Amino acid sequence: MMTIVTHVHVKEGAEPEWDAAMRQRLEAAREKPGWVAAQLMLPLDNLSKRIIVGTWQTRADWEAWHSDEAFTETRKRLEGLESGPPEHWWHEVILDSKR
Repeated sequence: MMTIVTHVHVKEGAEPEWDAAMRQRLEAAREKPGWVAAQLMLPLDNLSKRIIVGTWQTRADWEAWHSDEAFTETRKRLEGLESGPPEHWWHEVILDSKR
């Protein structure tokens, strides 16, 4: 499995609209091949920052998702609400422990 961690800075005041668009995107991703899990996080020390943690079976599954219509539609909405380009970090999952 592969996990991607993305840091996004949202324009001040646009947080509710950005969150709604991202919820829609993550809900659509649930149905895609290779999707495992996702988390959307809000750092308590920076209310205009968002962190997305997405886990996919393969990076190719994640890349295929980026050409999906649901992804491209939300990309247009989200880009206008962000104050800069997102930052990404890839990780290979070596242990997945859940309750």
